[in-house]
Amino acid sequence: MQRPTLYIAITNHGFGHATRTASLAATIQKLCPEVLLIMVTTAPRWLLECYIEGDFIHRPRAFDLGVVQSDSLTMDKDATLAKLREIKQQQNSLIASEVNFIRQNRVNLILADIPFLASLIAKAANIPCWMMSNFGWDLIYRSWGGEFAAIADWISDCYSQCDRLFRLPFHEPMQAFNNIIDVGLTGGNPRYSAEDLREKWGITAPREKTILLTFGGLGLEAIPYENLRQFPDYQFIVFDKSVPDLPNILKINDVKYRPVDFMAICERIISKPGYGTFAEATKLDVPVVTITRDDFAEAPFLLDGISNYNQHRILSPSEFFKNNWDFISQPLQPPKKSLALAKDGNEFIAKAAIEFVSSTLHAPNFP
Repeated sequence: MQRPTLYIAITNHGFGHATRTASLAATIQKLCPEVLLIMVTTAPRWLLECYIEGDFIHRPRAFDLGVVQSDSLTMDKDATLAKLREIKQQQNSLIASEVNFIRQNRVNLILADIPFLASLIAKAANIPCWMMSNFGWDLIYRSWGGEFAAIADWISDCYSQCDRLFRLPFHEPMQAFNNIIDVGLTGGNPRYSAEDLREKWGITAPREKTILLTFGGLGLEAIPYENLRQFPDYQFIVFDKSVPDLPNILKINDVKYRPVDFMAICERIISKPGYGTFAEATKLDVPVVTITRDDFAEAPFLLDGISNYNQHRILSPSEFFKNNWDFISQPLQPPKKSLALAKDGNEFIAKAAIEFVSSTLHAPNFP
């Protein structure tokens, strides 16, 4: 008997999309172990395995690129434009190769976060494409103006052919999509107890003196980590290998451990704006300290979201990069809204996907 098969395509930008989508894939696998997961991403397999405990097929393919960056805040627009034009020129061959793969593996449904070509691949393969995200790449490129306007129009047209969008919290309007379903927060959950983490990593500081610093898979150039010397009674947890060796900095160098695993033992998180970190922190009711990004169109929606639904402190870049990090111990702002966000986004999307692929297998006319 054929296994229900999901082709899960992930945007080729940093690690954030890969981890949030892998957490959804893990939920699907937990609820329905017989589903075959095909993870289509250039993200490394070890990263996916941090979330997906069972078997899956890893197909390293890229159908977009997001933004070419040297670190988590520095964007190269010229290189991004050149790569997007290259993808547009190659789209027919990219689609054709994936259609062959999808037919050979009898895929039932494409889930995408949020490569725009996924909808065209699905149309050509005669299967549905569902997407999930809090923003589309057309928003990012359109905000850059000039030659990016035509690129944004092309991407909006691709998105308009998507059959269903699960719109995540902290979202932009995403007007290119015709069928939108709003869902709750998604993301990973801690795998280890506070006691296990403290024993494994020798963490002795109390929760109110423990802070997680995480800036995504690219890291962040020129973070003034030396400022942490001013807070010797604090414990700072980091995943950045380039951090200086300071007595109060704990570097996590085991890929089995993820930022979300440490969130519950921290009093606050310091991060760049990013859906994955913001969503996981909000799911766990851990406050967020973050910085503004005037050059990235998604950032205002993320900052509005974290301000509305979590304790927070929002810094300007000058406040973050200057020599004095008083914000480490300063009070936080309360959420602006009293109504909490739903936290069942993974389960909602997973159940919908499982129900669809299971019913499709029993359809008499399914190819």
